[in-house]
Parts: sequence; structure tokens; C-alpha cells
Amino acid sequence: MEQAHLFAIGVLLAWLAGIRVYLTVFGVGLAGALGWLQLPEALQATQSPWVLGVSGVLAAAEFFADKIPGVDSLWDLLHTLLRIPAGAFLAAAAMSPDGQLGVGMLATGAGVALTSHLLKAGTRAAINTSPEPLSNWTASATEDALVVGALALVFSHPWLALVLAVAVTLALALLVRWLWRRLARGLARLRTG
Repeated sequence: MEQAHLFAIGVLLAWLAGIRVYLTVFGVGLAGALGWLQLPEALQATQSPWVLGVSGVLAAAEFFADKIPGVDSLWDLLHTLLRIPAGAFLAAAAMSPDGQLGVGMLATGAGVALTSHLLKAGTRAAINTSPEPLSNWTASATEDALVVGALALVFSHPWLALVLAVAVTLALALLVRWLWRRLARGLARLRTG
């Protein structure tokens, strides 16, 4: 693959790690282990049976934890410390033909993972103010489908996947802004009325 394609793949893997880190690692490792794609040397660790097993179990745990209002926000808070370095690693590893991780790509991956993680966590925190669980389940299921779909797209059409990721990021940023403003207005009305 060309360097530009690998850059797009690395950025996308970091973006996905900010949303669902375990599912992203599991998906990459499974694709490599099944021979669907040839992983760069530094990413080949994800196809280890141990990494596949642990990331698969943790992806299942995250699937269920993310459906419970309040628990999902706590999960996001705890995983802030994991998603950012994992995104940095995935981005740098995708660009590494010889296993050496570049500092620039580590920083890029960390920034991208942090951005997607903060947008996800901000959206979910605002959604959790709603008393009914349906919106939380819908948001969680959408995130699950987004990560699985993006993983399927990232290796076959990385540029299309990158454009879609940027569009989703912008839409989420606008949604977070709108939700938090709406919440602030509602709280202001409660205080004054």
C-alpha cells in the first residue's frame, strides 16, 4: 500500500479507538489472523491469540456496559487513559513498515483518538440527562455499527472512510454543542422559574 493510504488507515484506526478501542483492536487482529489483509509489522501483535481473546472479551464487556446510562459515562471516563495511547499506537503502527513507531504519527493518532473520544463522551453525557434509556441504547448501537462498518470500509476504501469519519466528527461536534446548549437553557429556566 502507498504511504498516503497507510496514513488514512492509521488516522481512521485512531479515530475508531477513541470510540470503541477493544472492538477496533479485535477487528484489526481478526482481519489479520484470518488473512483478509496483510498487517504492517507493528500491527501484527493484534492478531496474537492472546490479544484477540482479551480484546474480544473486553469488547463484549464494553458492548453491555455502554448500554447502561451512567455506567457508560463512567466507562468512558476510565477509558480516557486507554483510548488515547491505543489510538496513538494504532496510527503509528499502520504507518510503520519496519516496526518502528514514528513520533509524528503517535502524536497525530493521540490527537485524533482524543477528539473522537471527547465527542463520544460529550454526546453520551448529554444523552444521559434524558430519563429514558432508549436514546442511550440507540446511541450505543449506532456507535457499535459505526465502528464495525468503518472497520470494513477502512481497509478497502480508506479515503472514503476518512471523508465519512470527518463528516461524522463534524456532525457530532455540532450535536454536542446543540445538546449542551439545550441542557444549559433548560437548567437556566429551572433556576429562574
